[in-house]
Amino acid sequence: MEHLNLLQRIENKSASFSKGQKRLAQYITDNFDTAAYLTASKLGREAGVSESTVVRFAYQLDYDGYPELQKAIQVIVKTNSNSMQRMSLSSKRYQEKGVLKSILSTDCERLRDTIQNGVDEEEFNKAVKFINEGRRLYILGTRSAAHLAGLMGYYFKMLFDNVIVVDANSTSETLEQIYNMQPNDVMIGITFPRYSKRTMIALQFAKDHGAKTIALTDNAQAPIVEFADCSLFAKSDVMTIVDSLVCALSVVNALVTAIALQRKDDVEKRLMALEEIWNEYDVYNRSADYNSF
Repeated sequence: MEHLNLLQRIENKSASFSKGQKRLAQYITDNFDTAAYLTASKLGREAGVSESTVVRFAYQLDYDGYPELQKAIQVIVKTNSNSMQRMSLSSKRYQEKGVLKSILSTDCERLRDTIQNGVDEEEFNKAVKFINEGRRLYILGTRSAAHLAGLMGYYFKMLFDNVIVVDANSTSETLEQIYNMQPNDVMIGITFPRYSKRTMIALQFAKDHGAKTIALTDNAQAPIVEFADCSLFAKSDVMTIVDSLVCALSVVNALVTAIALQRKDDVEKRLMALEEIWNEYDVYNRSADYNSF
């Protein structure tokens, strides 16, 4: 049942629920946003059942305990919450005082979760291989993910020729930029809740044309995974009006670094040439420039 989401599991198992489990299932489906961050004991109190009923309910749905059930609830909230609902969740989850430390702590938790349960090492190595061996590399991220795509493209252009960051305002413009994709090309699609339909369409187009496809997203149930030859999962948190993409940024850093290390000699030559250009055209401030002040 691993591929089934929470609602499908509840529907499939509902006939076997006890009276308390039915009450709990109803509470969860009516109050996803509230239930997503409650402890098992508090969820039980809110639903009018015991903590043990909550734990048994998780196992009844074939989850490995309550924490896994809680993550499944959070996936539904992340996928379906609009901006106004997320603003409401922010006010419930965070206090005006101490918000800085709370947000930083949440990001740290997501990084730990990504290390333990996120990116699979084999999938990561497969992505590195695809990128290294590809003829052209296309990168697409829309909306908040556009910044990740731009940063990834900025660094990959230092390592490779033929890196294309797809920059378009519509699905038709996107497809116009990738229409001549070939089987030896690679496309990276970056999307997080609420998932971009345009990014999914583009990755499906790339896959249909024989290109290698890589998805950078938050979990195995993300709809873009269907069109990916390999998937890199970076935990995200959309329980505020701002998409937290800290973990995704770390994965981008890791990809660029891994490929640079594998192409060390070539990368050093390219960086040396770039340094000469930067120095000649005075791109960066140098420490000596401050001695006159």
